[in-house]
Amino acid sequence: MMLATIDNPSNAVKWTMAEMINQPDILAKACEELDRVIGKNRLVQESDLSKLNYVKACLKESFRIHPVSPFTLPHISSKNIVMGGYFIPKGSHVVLSRPGLGRNPRIWDEPLRFKPERHIVDEVSNVSLVDHDLRILSFSTGRQGCPTLELGSTTTTMLLARLIQGFSWKQPLDTSTIDLAESKHDLSLAKPLIAHAVPRTPFHFISNEMQLYIHMFTSLMEGLVFGEADSTTIVTGNNHDFLVYPKIRGDSSTKNSPS
Repeated sequence: MMLATIDNPSNAVKWTMAEMINQPDILAKACEELDRVIGKNRLVQESDLSKLNYVKACLKESFRIHPVSPFTLPHISSKNIVMGGYFIPKGSHVVLSRPGLGRNPRIWDEPLRFKPERHIVDEVSNVSLVDHDLRILSFSTGRQGCPTLELGSTTTTMLLARLIQGFSWKQPLDTSTIDLAESKHDLSLAKPLIAHAVPRTPFHFISNEMQLYIHMFTSLMEGLVFGEADSTTIVTGNNHDFLVYPKIRGDSSTKNSPS
């Protein structure tokens, strides 16, 4: 259960960041929402998450296209039943294909396109990371749904929101686009995610709590490049032994913090 609470959110945030970096207009919309709802004088808090519909829509789109696993856990049919024209005998082991649902062209228009707007019904309806109609499977639903749904949803949204609020993201200087190819062994990114980050939040707001979120994300990445407005860059070690924080203007030293 705890592994699912960690792996599912981390996979969603990693894919979301990769997709958004490749589509700067989507990333800009998420930044605009955060600036409008939260402002620039404080960090996003859990109480703000219900107002961040576009950020949640971006995550839900990642759950749709890039699920953490190809199938759900198996369930056993307790009786003979016909579903969708298919007869399922009692005692059958039943699994659902996550990509088969999320990428189904009969349900989704342009199923392989990352389009968060498809999950926003109107300006007032709350975007939930769970789809009770089972068009996608994020944290599952019903009696057999994920028991850590609330924790997983909150953790996922907070991680993405603070990463977007704290930094401006783009491809590394020597890369034109993030490679979105899937691994041959699972549904994760085939290549490690490497990104260039420029702080957009005042340094005194990058508290220990924010540093924890940075550490959570860098643990998912091969390397993270930090930069200032003057394009000075610092690169983390690929083995994640330490975090590197941006140099404060006028300070020639680099601050390393053990993980």
